Amino acid sequence: MKLQNWRFHITGIVQGVGFRPTVFLLAREHHLGGWVNNTAQGVEIEIHGAEKDCAAFTHSLKNTPPVLAKVDSFEVFPAPLRVYTEFTIRDSENRAEDFLPVSPDIAICPDCQKELFNPADRRYRYPFINCTHCGPRFSILRDIPYDRPNTSMAGFPLCPDCAAEYHDPGNRRFHAQPVACPVCGPQVWYEENGLRLYEGAQALQAARSALREGKILAVKGLGGFHLACDAHNALAVQTLRERKHRTGKPFALMAFSPEIVRRYARLSPEELRLLNSPQAPIVLAETTDAGKKLAKITAPDQTRLGFMLAYTPLHLLLLEPEAGFPDALVMTSGNLSEEPLAYRDDEARQRLSSLADAFLMHNRPIYMRVDDSVVTVLREQPYLIRRARGYAPGQLRIPKAALPILGTGTQLKNTFCLARDRYAFVSHFIGDLENQETLDSFEQAAAHYEKLFRIHPRALACDMHPDYLATRYARARSQRENLPLIAVQHHHAHLAACLAENAWESSAPAIGLIFDGTGYGTDGSIWGGEVLVGGYQGFERRFHLLPVPLPGGDLAVRKPARTALSWLAAAGIPAEEYQLPPFQALSKQERDAVTAQLQSRFNAPETSSMGRLFDAAASILGLCHEISYEAQAAIALESAADPDEKGAYAILLRESILDPRDMLRELTADLRRGVSVPRVAARFHNSIIQLSLQVCRSIREESGLRHVAISGGVWQNMRLMRAILPALEAENFIPLYHRTLPTNDACVSLGQVMVALQALPEN
Repeated sequence: MKLQNWRFHITGIVQGVGFRPTVFLLAREHHLGGWVNNTAQGVEIEIHGAEKDCAAFTHSLKNTPPVLAKVDSFEVFPAPLRVYTEFTIRDSENRAEDFLPVSPDIAICPDCQKELFNPADRRYRYPFINCTHCGPRFSILRDIPYDRPNTSMAGFPLCPDCAAEYHDPGNRRFHAQPVACPVCGPQVWYEENGLRLYEGAQALQAARSALREGKILAVKGLGGFHLACDAHNALAVQTLRERKHRTGKPFALMAFSPEIVRRYARLSPEELRLLNSPQAPIVLAETTDAGKKLAKITAPDQTRLGFMLAYTPLHLLLLEPEAGFPDALVMTSGNLSEEPLAYRDDEARQRLSSLADAFLMHNRPIYMRVDDSVVTVLREQPYLIRRARGYAPGQLRIPKAALPILGTGTQLKNTFCLARDRYAFVSHFIGDLENQETLDSFEQAAAHYEKLFRIHPRALACDMHPDYLATRYARARSQRENLPLIAVQHHHAHLAACLAENAWESSAPAIGLIFDGTGYGTDGSIWGGEVLVGGYQGFERRFHLLPVPLPGGDLAVRKPARTALSWLAAAGIPAEEYQLPPFQALSKQERDAVTAQLQSRFNAPETSSMGRLFDAAASILGLCHEISYEAQAAIALESAADPDEKGAYAILLRESILDPRDMLRELTADLRRGVSVPRVAARFHNSIIQLSLQVCRSIREESGLRHVAISGGVWQNMRLMRAILPALEAENFIPLYHRTLPTNDACVSLGQVMVALQALPEN
């Protein structure tokens, strides 16, 4: 029997997912000696044994890695013969310039959930139960490699029982870094008015009593604080809205089990799978009849509810079914509207004391705040609305090796992107950079990612808008550190991000249907209804929506009735004579102001925004005249549309202009003839699809291009997405769309990086 030594170098998400224990057990199963260890680049393995045993080990590891692992490279090569009489797990190596992906936080696994409610288990009802297959990862990680001293569990020495499990290769908690129990791990307590009143099980019961009584509870969770209340209690929900300054925006909901969610939401098989997945996101699903009643309280004017399952043991204990206890809780971000999520204890007491009646706290520190992810389903796959817990900071493989670079993203739905070699790390959802608190959160997160992934930027990329806080940050840092700075046009970044997600390596251009609300154009105007032809290197603005004045600027964004009057005036439609809804929605004083702004063009910047056209249509149909959160009018328009209506209006192509004025005339005529709002809303949507096909056909006739990249916040509209993909495919186009990142501005930072890499001479 000939003995051999084989070496392995494995990269990807291979730490914090049970990779070393899996390797250890496989080596023992195949009678191999050797070792495995974590490095800051991945996992290194050396095995010693018979050739057939080495081959069997390799086959098993390559084809059945741990469920949570994501292997990017799996290299095997011969090593000098060295005898190992046993297989060991070596201490981790930490080389200063190495880096590797990090596992996102993972929802509680079925085995831990069983133990949580098993009276015979020593962790019975312990709120921090976890194992190799689940629990906190990114949110508790201070540095790599992923070992306990580098996590916020470093301050909790293992008791003898937990230490025995941690060192036992046959145990599910073998080398599980956050492992803990009631003897040695974190604890919970309940606070009111700054006083610590109850601990342990009593704290949970006090928290449940507070919720039952209609109080608002601040709950310290996995990546930060939630604000929770009884979702059926209209007064409690309204009080939370008033305190949080969140008047109409839907609240996320949490339930104990899928069976409870099904009372209120119609779950497809894929939506059910997502609810139960290790990522455990908020899943948007259509309401049942009972759900419609719940939506009136928690998600006004919506046809969908956003539900997530209790994804930590603490949440499970908090939502445990009991007679008289609400089966669904509002579980929204612990912050004042537009501020970042609270995640430190003292900070939460200071910022949330005016919002919450009581606090359910614990003493496991959170190193990085991470909000909940939000997804819907497209073609039986997750389609992300907000990418955060469970998904971030998962890496993307990019088509081209990159020098270390940082893309700072944009103003709304900000993310940043760090790239190095063939990896891009797009941050979790940061929020809207419209205040100092969120900018501070952005800067803290960027510094943490740079430390964690050992990426020291040698170049910066940003949006072209000179006043965005992310742009100002990039400009100041560029000057401070003497780094090259590349400003990237907003919609070009959308196009590049979509191409990168779809592994676009070609230098050939693609068609880009880039529809959103606001983006700074190369001519200094506000773009948003853009049909581009281009790639990473550059773009041509082949078509764009007819620009119209935005009377009052940002005020018109908040009041779609103003935008509607602008579009009606552009189309020559007498809003006053017809007494159309947007005319009636505004006071005479405000109507006069809009008229004056449209005539003088003072404080009425022109925009080609597709998002604003949706706002205008929603107001013309009487659905929404003033918004309290982004895309509220467009959501109302989508919700109102008749799913069976096939009709459409004409949108003309005039050279490079998409001219919807005839469409608005037909739409208004339909309303005056008594055609129902749902049918008109559907025809509007169908018109956008027909327009998209028309411009793609035109470009294909010119250039032969068939690949169509679809990006921008307008494409969060699922009626549009579910129509455009088969429509393009039916005409032999190849649609490219976002599968890993949201289609909204959260993808822009990746696009900035991809465009900047082409512009940098050293890359």
